[in-house]
Amino acid sequence: MSRATVARRIATAAAFGGGGISLLGGAAIGVLLTEARLAKRMVGGSGAVAPRADGRYGSAFAHRTGETPLRLGFLGDSTAAGQGVRRARETPGALLASGLAAVAERPVQLVNVALPGAQSDDLARQVTLLLESGAPVPEVVVIMIGANDVTHRMPLATSVRLLSDAVRRLREAECEVVVGTCPDLGSVEPVYQPLRYLARRMSRQLAAAQTIAVVGLGGRTVSLGALLGPEFEARPRELFGPDNFHPSAEGYATAAMAVLPTLCAALGLWPDTDDERPDARRGEGFLPVAQAAAEAAAEGGTEVTAARGAVSGPRGRWALIKRRRRRGLPAEDERHPEAAAEGVGTGGAG
Repeated sequence: MSRATVARRIATAAAFGGGGISLLGGAAIGVLLTEARLAKRMVGGSGAVAPRADGRYGSAFAHRTGETPLRLGFLGDSTAAGQGVRRARETPGALLASGLAAVAERPVQLVNVALPGAQSDDLARQVTLLLESGAPVPEVVVIMIGANDVTHRMPLATSVRLLSDAVRRLREAECEVVVGTCPDLGSVEPVYQPLRYLARRMSRQLAAAQTIAVVGLGGRTVSLGALLGPEFEARPRELFGPDNFHPSAEGYATAAMAVLPTLCAALGLWPDTDDERPDARRGEGFLPVAQAAAEAAAEGGTEVTAARGAVSGPRGRWALIKRRRRRGLPAEDERHPEAAAEGVGTGGAG
């Protein structure tokens, strides 16, 4: 059975309320659990509180233009919260808020309600916090979720259904949505075979199914496969943090550079309009959504969005697969000075 077929079945089960399909036999699950216990002894696990990065970024642009801030919401798990780094400016939310402000030339207000350790069943609470706080609804929301669903053996269809419910609520509130799909847990260095193979297989299946569901609701996805690309496997000492599980500051910067182009494109802010047309030289083009999702899950930094005009064929809806050019983030001295002045400190990321 191809990866695209499995992803399509998971997404279909999610849409119709199924609990999931069995992808592993009992013996394989036994091996997985044994290896997982061994891996937990080797992966440090971080008890540190994620820095709180909520605040305003790019305030200098407000003095020049007088425009009100864009609002950026952040939902998800410890990766969305920025666990593993010590400074607020090193979290993915702060990095993306700074990058968005620089591209838009407009201040950005970041509201991060991500919770370390969260699974997809926490997304409903997080969406409620974001939409019912009394503050204006965010123009765009980034979600990073899925790793804990895999490690806690949540049925994949259940995971996808919970994500779909969250995306649907956000889209009904007129938010643009960008989902960083489940990272490739096979890239975590202390995890050995056969757990590495099983973790990679399950996380990629979930990532592909997430993409099918999100694109169908009008959102965009960016693959966090191999934790945002081959860099993590090539340079694990630099791109993973001290606990050998969460990204380091450089790792989060790598992730943010991959997500930023899609975040800007969702708001119509990406400066190169030609970049919206698929470039065959980079392997871009239109594919059935399940095939596009499977390809994206295997390659970090790949974007999938719905084909314009709700194009469909014998194999269902079609999607556009993009491998956007990454652009550098603002220099460190440009990222966060105004947020620090407005009281951003190191609190809980909740």
